[in-house]
Amino acid sequence: MHNPNFSSGPCSKRPLWRLDALQEAAVGRSHRSALGKQKLAKTIAETKNILQIPDDYLVGLFPGSDTGAFEAAMWSFLGPRPVTVLVWESFSEGWATDVSKQLKLNPTILKADYGMIPDLDAVDWNSDVIFVANGTTSGVKIPHWDWIPADRAGLSLCDATSAAFAMPIDWSKVDVLTFSWQKCLGGEAAHGMLVLSPRAVARIESYDPPWPLPKIFRMKKGGTVNKTIFEGDTINTPSMLCVEDYLDALKWAAEIGLEGLFRRSLANLKVIEAWVEITDWVDFLAASSAIRSNTSVCLTVTSEKVKAMDKDNRAKFLKAIAGALDKTNVAHDINSYKDAPPGFRFWCGPTIEPGDIRTALAELGKIYQQKVAEL
Repeated sequence: MHNPNFSSGPCSKRPLWRLDALQEAAVGRSHRSALGKQKLAKTIAETKNILQIPDDYLVGLFPGSDTGAFEAAMWSFLGPRPVTVLVWESFSEGWATDVSKQLKLNPTILKADYGMIPDLDAVDWNSDVIFVANGTTSGVKIPHWDWIPADRAGLSLCDATSAAFAMPIDWSKVDVLTFSWQKCLGGEAAHGMLVLSPRAVARIESYDPPWPLPKIFRMKKGGTVNKTIFEGDTINTPSMLCVEDYLDALKWAAEIGLEGLFRRSLANLKVIEAWVEITDWVDFLAASSAIRSNTSVCLTVTSEKVKAMDKDNRAKFLKAIAGALDKTNVAHDINSYKDAPPGFRFWCGPTIEPGDIRTALAELGKIYQQKVAEL
């Protein structure tokens, strides 16, 4: 059966997912019961195992999806050093805004247009550095991890929500990393994961922010990091139904293996690359293949007839095409992000099958030609 779900969050469920996968959920039970704690501890252990996170790193569950986890990190860790924020899409721009206007830390902002990436070699690692591993709204990823020095003075804070489980992560270059269940493994929304290196733990134990910390951000107790949070004793109440769904996704991921997850996502990207190669009206938004995302694949229309439209009419025209694919149940949610240049965006993470991408692209080509002929 064709899967038409290409949303970039919440993303498509794993292949063959059914509601009965949740029948062992601890619904109606306290997350602090023995059963609840066992399931939460398992989510942490399995996450560490599959992502090959070092034993001395801490992994915890936080409310508010990736956003909540990353906000908790910024409010807890930033302040004792200068801050640099790398911006090349909307979510990293949001982090820059929060550091500037909420925490008022006057960060250095290295910014690039959609499709581009800032000069990674220009980063001052005497500062704490905030960046996304993959720009979900721009389709641009970091090309590698070598630009982060092993002897950095500052902390590296990475939003990896559309990279974790689909792209390699060099944990030696990461101090703080976040992601959500709803992206690469197709879990449910509202829950985020926070990964801390020993350097990050040392920071939190040696530093008290000057601003008030909301309860859901507090990960310190008695002057030290509250390790029970990173053993499954969550700050607030998680959905045990969503926990069960994540455990199901982790079981599927473990059967495939981390390298297998990478291969699945790359196979989907290759389908789009082959189609772009033979399609004269479309190209990738990412300026080069080295920074081209294999999860949130963003496409731009290069046809002179379409480019001649003003931005509003171009966006309206392309949304009409996406809407036609949605109505025929061929491809849902393929509009570009609202703040991104008008175009199309296909989620190509490991829960997507190449055959479904091919079907959607074939129909996209057909509908595009019909709409252009009507201009």
